[in-house]
Amino acid sequence: MAVNLKVSCFILVLILVGCDREQVVPSTAEIEPLDRQFETAIMSVEIMDKWARSCALCHVNGEGGAPRMGDLAVWQERLAQGNATLLDHTLKGYARMPPLGYCMDCEEIEFAAMIMFMSGQNQ
Repeated sequence: MAVNLKVSCFILVLILVGCDREQVVPSTAEIEPLDRQFETAIMSVEIMDKWARSCALCHVNGEGGAPRMGDLAVWQERLAQGNATLLDHTLKGYARMPPLGYCMDCEEIEFAAMIMFMSGQNQ
């Protein structure tokens, strides 16, 4: 019982720390390689499977303030920051989204394809 309480407290601390992140803009040196990921990013069945078990958890219904898939008006605000910034937020975590957005086996180019898919850029 005491172990479960300690584990629960530890998880709660991790969640609260994850929600209290400062907004950091990627440096110019970080932006270029991230932007390149979007040049060849294509949604595939394999990437869609990864999306369905990770990103979809929050982005289908807007859980935790996540922009809903296909809500072009909300995505436009984010896209104005640039794709590299969105990818940087995905990799490092942002607001309530944890680093890697629950997809620990996703590559940067796969995240780029998922961002394009959710924001309507590849239609």
